[in-house]
Amino acid sequence: MLARRAAGDLYACRALIDDSEVEDSIIGFHAQQTVEKALKVALVLAGVELPHTHDLESLAELIGTSGTGLPTEIADMEWLTPSAADFRYEEPAALDRPAALAAAESASGWATSLLTAAKRPQPYPRRKTPKQAPPAPNG
Repeated sequence: MLARRAAGDLYACRALIDDSEVEDSIIGFHAQQTVEKALKVALVLAGVELPHTHDLESLAELIGTSGTGLPTEIADMEWLTPSAADFRYEEPAALDRPAALAAAESASGWATSLLTAAKRPQPYPRRKTPKQAPPAPNG
């Protein structure tokens, strides 16, 4: 469900990014939500209980302690955190729209790869084949 909703936020971000009539706060919100949900996908896959937070830095730290490797480009997305609430209710500074979209795409792609790896059937360990008995002597 988180991955599906992250994909929806990413779609909205992509669809609206070039529309000058759409405020930065809307783009920032959907980019932040994409990243947040992607990080939460990683937490679910690691068996970590989801915290009720929009703070991307604390989510990234929690992922780091879970043993899941966090790609560098995703670890530095805390600048989007204010888009979850602050930008919605205060006058924000200008948003770097291309950077916000790139962050959302990176996080979404990473979450998708984690889900794909989790769904991939694990190979069975190779069994050692018993040595065959030598052929019986003719006789």
